[in-house]
Amino acid sequence: MNDQQVNQQIEQMVAFINQEALEKQNEINVKAEEEFNIRKLTAVEAARSKISAEFEKKKKQIAINQKIERSTELNAARLRTLKAMDAELQSVLKDATASLAKVSQNESAYKDLMDKTL
Repeated sequence: MNDQQVNQQIEQMVAFINQEALEKQNEINVKAEEEFNIRKLTAVEAARSKISAEFEKKKKQIAINQKIERSTELNAARLRTLKAMDAELQSVLKDATASLAKVSQNESAYKDLMDKTL
Protein backbone atom coordinates (compact mmCIF):
# COMPACT_ATOMS: atom_id res chain seq x y z
CA MET A 1 0.00 0.00 0.00
CA ASN A 2 1.26 3.38 -0.86
CA ASP A 3 0.87 6.65 1.05
CA GLN A 4 -2.01 7.82 -1.06
CA GLN A 5 -4.05 4.68 -0.38
CA VAL A 6 -3.24 4.86 3.32
CA ASN A 7 -4.35 8.52 3.45
CA GLN A 8 -7.50 7.67 1.51
CA GLN A 9 -8.28 4.80 3.88
CA ILE A 10 -7.63 7.05 6.91
CA GLU A 11 -9.95 9.72 5.45
CA GLN A 12 -12.64 7.09 4.92
CA MET A 13 -12.25 5.93 8.52
CA VAL A 14 -12.40 9.53 9.78
CA ALA A 15 -15.50 10.20 7.62
CA PHE A 16 -17.11 7.00 8.94
CA ILE A 17 -16.33 7.95 12.57
CA ASN A 18 -17.65 11.48 11.99
CA GLN A 19 -20.84 10.09 10.43
CA GLU A 20 -21.34 7.71 13.36
CA ALA A 21 -20.74 10.57 15.82
CA LEU A 22 -23.32 12.78 14.03
CA GLU A 23 -25.86 9.97 14.11
CA LYS A 24 -25.21 9.36 17.81
CA GLN A 25 -25.46 13.12 18.46
CA ASN A 26 -28.82 13.23 16.65
CA GLU A 27 -30.08 10.22 18.65
CA ILE A 28 -29.03 11.89 21.91
CA ASN A 29 -30.68 15.18 20.85
CA VAL A 30 -33.92 13.45 19.89
CA LYS A 31 -33.99 11.49 23.16
CA ALA A 32 -33.23 14.65 25.17
CA GLU A 33 -35.98 16.55 23.33
CA GLU A 34 -38.48 13.77 24.02
CA GLU A 35 -37.53 13.64 27.70
CA PHE A 36 -37.77 17.44 27.94
CA ASN A 37 -41.24 17.40 26.37
CA ILE A 38 -42.39 14.67 28.74
CA ARG A 39 -41.11 16.57 31.78
CA LYS A 40 -42.58 19.83 30.49
CA LEU A 41 -45.96 18.18 29.92
CA THR A 42 -45.86 16.67 33.41
CA ALA A 43 -44.98 20.04 34.94
CA VAL A 44 -47.73 21.80 32.97
CA GLU A 45 -50.32 19.21 34.02
CA ALA A 46 -49.25 19.48 37.66
CA ALA A 47 -49.48 23.27 37.53
CA ARG A 48 -52.85 23.06 35.80
CA SER A 49 -54.16 20.70 38.48
CA LYS A 50 -52.86 22.96 41.24
CA ILE A 51 -54.47 26.03 39.68
CA SER A 52 -57.74 24.14 39.18
CA ALA A 53 -57.73 23.01 42.82
CA GLU A 54 -57.04 26.57 44.01
CA PHE A 55 -59.84 27.87 41.78
CA GLU A 56 -62.31 25.34 43.19
CA LYS A 57 -61.23 26.18 46.75
CA LYS A 58 -61.72 29.91 46.15
CA LYS A 59 -65.04 29.25 44.42
CA LYS A 60 -66.28 27.28 47.44
CA GLN A 61 -65.04 29.99 49.80
CA ILE A 62 -66.91 32.64 47.80
CA ALA A 63 -70.09 30.54 47.93
CA ILE A 64 -69.70 30.12 51.70
CA ASN A 65 -69.11 33.86 52.16
CA GLN A 66 -72.20 34.64 50.08
CA LYS A 67 -74.30 32.27 52.20
CA ILE A 68 -72.98 33.87 55.38
CA GLU A 69 -73.72 37.34 54.03
CA ARG A 70 -77.24 36.31 52.96
CA SER A 71 -77.88 34.77 56.38
CA THR A 72 -76.57 37.87 58.14
CA GLU A 73 -78.84 40.11 56.06
CA LEU A 74 -81.82 37.84 56.72
CA ASN A 75 -81.13 37.88 60.46
CA ALA A 76 -80.80 41.67 60.42
CA ALA A 77 -84.15 41.93 58.61
CA ARG A 78 -85.74 39.60 61.17
CA LEU A 79 -84.33 41.71 64.01
CA ARG A 80 -85.70 44.90 62.42
CA THR A 81 -89.12 43.22 62.08
CA LEU A 82 -89.04 42.02 65.69
CA LYS A 83 -88.00 45.49 66.91
CA ALA A 84 -90.84 47.09 64.93
CA MET A 85 -93.31 44.55 66.33
CA ASP A 86 -92.01 45.18 69.84
CA ALA A 87 -92.30 48.94 69.39
CA GLU A 88 -95.88 48.54 68.12
CA LEU A 89 -96.72 46.21 71.01
CA GLN A 90 -95.26 48.67 73.52
CA SER A 91 -97.33 51.44 71.91
CA VAL A 92 -100.51 49.35 72.17
CA LEU A 93 -99.67 48.46 75.78
CA LYS A 94 -99.10 52.12 76.60
CA ASP A 95 -102.39 53.13 74.95
CA ALA A 96 -104.26 50.32 76.76
CA THR A 97 -102.73 51.33 80.10
CA ALA A 98 -103.73 54.94 79.49
CA SER A 99 -107.25 53.92 78.48
CA LEU A 100 -107.60 51.71 81.55
CA ALA A 101 -106.37 54.54 83.72
CA LYS A 102 -109.08 56.80 82.27
CA VAL A 103 -111.75 54.13 82.64
CA SER A 104 -110.76 53.39 86.23
CA GLN A 105 -111.33 57.05 87.11
CA ASN A 106 -114.92 56.89 85.82
CA GLU A 107 -116.76 54.51 88.17
CA SER A 108 -119.70 53.67 85.92
CA ALA A 109 -117.46 53.05 82.87
CA TYR A 110 -115.20 50.90 85.06
CA LYS A 111 -118.16 48.85 86.29
CA ASP A 112 -119.40 48.40 82.70
CA LEU A 113 -115.95 47.24 81.60
CA MET A 114 -115.71 44.75 84.46
CA ASP A 115 -119.19 43.36 83.69
CA LYS A 116 -118.28 42.89 80.04
CA THR A 117 -114.95 41.19 80.73
CA LEU A 118 -116.38 38.76 83.26
